[in-house]
Amino acid sequence: MQRIILFDGVCNFCNSSVQFIIKRDPKGHFKFASLQGEIGQQLLNQHGLNSKMDSFVLIEDDNIFFESTAALRVCRKLKGGWKLLAGLFIVPSPLRNSIYKIIAKNRYKWFGKKDSCMLPRPEWRNRFLD
Repeated sequence: MQRIILFDGVCNFCNSSVQFIIKRDPKGHFKFASLQGEIGQQLLNQHGLNSKMDSFVLIEDDNIFFESTAALRVCRKLKGGWKLLAGLFIVPSPLRNSIYKIIAKNRYKWFGKKDSCMLPRPEWRNRFLD
């Protein structure tokens, strides 16, 4: 199964989240592409999504997941106790997503923003599609 995470490449919080995932995904379940990059834009277009999409997106084969659902599905594949966060699926998605949206709306204010997308470490380069 192919799993691709689309993330905001200029967001400091999003970049830290990608690094967090990579460190806890030694089996390499996930590949990454920035929403702003050419491949990220192609994937959005291919799945009929708005090119201005501003959310954490998980593509698993032909299934698309957004916001808290995407994040929790990623947690299920991480090593360690992070799998336990998948238990939050019992919380109704409108409630989960309302919390997600507060963080997403304030991410630049709270965590900052870069002028360009991050460059992955050489040992992580094969995990990035852009």
